[in-house]
Amino acid sequence: MFDRVVVKLSGEALMGPDPFGLNAPTVQRISADLKAASELGVQVAVVVGGGNFFRGLLGAEKGIERARADSIGMLATVMNALAMEGALEQLGQPARVLSAAAMPSLCQPYSRQAALGHLVKGRVIVLAGGTGNPFFTTDTGASLRACELSAGAVMKATQVDGVYTADPKRDPNAKRYDRLTHDEAIARNLQIMDTAAFALARDNGIPIVVFSINEPGAIRAALLGQGRATYVMP
Repeated sequence: MFDRVVVKLSGEALMGPDPFGLNAPTVQRISADLKAASELGVQVAVVVGGGNFFRGLLGAEKGIERARADSIGMLATVMNALAMEGALEQLGQPARVLSAAAMPSLCQPYSRQAALGHLVKGRVIVLAGGTGNPFFTTDTGASLRACELSAGAVMKATQVDGVYTADPKRDPNAKRYDRLTHDEAIARNLQIMDTAAFALARDNGIPIVVFSINEPGAIRAALLGQGRATYVMP
């Protein structure tokens, strides 16, 4: 459906059944799914969160200065990105980590030109460090990178199979949307992504595809319009 996409993975998605950190089988399964998406001929960029190690907002609630807490969260995303890069390369899928928070001894600093160069060579790029600034979520980072890289869509991987009126795990009466506009998602305060992420995608005409990452092959299926997903369209 799209020639180039940005896949947004939360840190929690990499925990699998574990309460913290990285679950190796889950990381391998998601990496295999990213490889399968790349084999469709789609250029794949991945933005990873860091909530499986550290979440900036929670750190701020515990007394850490918010800007400092967000910086710690950025470092957590680098750990996840390096793990994803390693898992992809073990599968034979070329991959590169690019970080908005420069740490050249570990990975390449992010730049638009470098990212595009890797994509056209068929590498999966794993984008760490969020936007490189505090007070912005990695969801907003995914929308920003999609705009910068002229991606066809943001693929938002979640724990549920789309956007609901409420959390379906808590509210059995929650209703699922098949399609929405960005304005509807903002007006209804749907919490699947933050408002800044929705607004940035809306202003640049970028669709958001919300789907569950829990099933093998979910990313490939969402790209092919198969399976269950919610499409947030301009």
